[in-house]
Amino acid sequence: MKRSFFSFFLLWGVLLEALSQSAAWNKTYQDYFDLYDDVAIEQMQKYGIPASITLAQGVLESGAGKSELARKGNNHFGIKCNGWTGRKTYHDDDELQECFRAYDNAYQSYVDHSLFLKNSPRYARLFELKRSDYKGWAKGLKACGYATSPTYAQRLINIIELYELYKYDKGGKFDKFQVQQLELGDLRHVYAFNDNYYVVARRGDSFRSIANEVGISYRRLASFNERDKDDSLEQGEIVWLKKKRRKAPKEFKNRPHQVVIGESMYSIAQKYGIRLKNLYKMNDLPPEYMIQVGDRLRIR
Repeated sequence: MKRSFFSFFLLWGVLLEALSQSAAWNKTYQDYFDLYDDVAIEQMQKYGIPASITLAQGVLESGAGKSELARKGNNHFGIKCNGWTGRKTYHDDDELQECFRAYDNAYQSYVDHSLFLKNSPRYARLFELKRSDYKGWAKGLKACGYATSPTYAQRLINIIELYELYKYDKGGKFDKFQVQQLELGDLRHVYAFNDNYYVVARRGDSFRSIANEVGISYRRLASFNERDKDDSLEQGEIVWLKKKRRKAPKEFKNRPHQVVIGESMYSIAQKYGIRLKNLYKMNDLPPEYMIQVGDRLRIR
């Protein structure tokens, strides 16, 4: 009986450890990756750190950008001062009110993370690994003392595999525009959707004011949104930063949009980042058709 009792608790302990190392998909993490994937690829191409590792560390260390350290100091990687001469912030960690590096924006944090690893002899052996060896990098970071948690490496691996972040390690192109926005300080939040980016208009915004922030001609910006360049914008409107797509993302293939009060064909097209003429075409509707509440529209 004692033996069985002991075996039960041993098995329960193993199960708890496995659960502590597992990860469950959540949209907050995915939104984080959608926002920072381009800068992670850019940094990989410059310094050789796998983008998957950078993203997994960033989301884990910063709580998907929502931790106090990330919000107050734009520190996404939990890097402490250690001879840092720049701006600082103080936060309880292993000890009370420890000194952490602070940055003007998230982009600076990503760059400093790359330099922190690349220029430190402690992490030199990691750069001998293949860029595709995210498991080796994760285990190496733990072995080199990046974090004290005994499950740190496995948590990074779980995140990378659950969100398929290893696909970014193949390199390829990255969106220079998105990186530029982060480098400029992300003056307003830029959202990613349907292979595109958008911002939300604030009170008093115009195509000119937004264009000045994002570095796009206001005429082009209005064109991307199928509007006149001098149109006024209402607070809360979606403003796309690149030409809209012909269809909604794949996940909407069998999910038609049901029209609710206050919507128009244009507002629906804006919501999903679809060109207005394509929305009419997908639903075999003439341009003069007036949609009704309850109508079900194909968006892909």
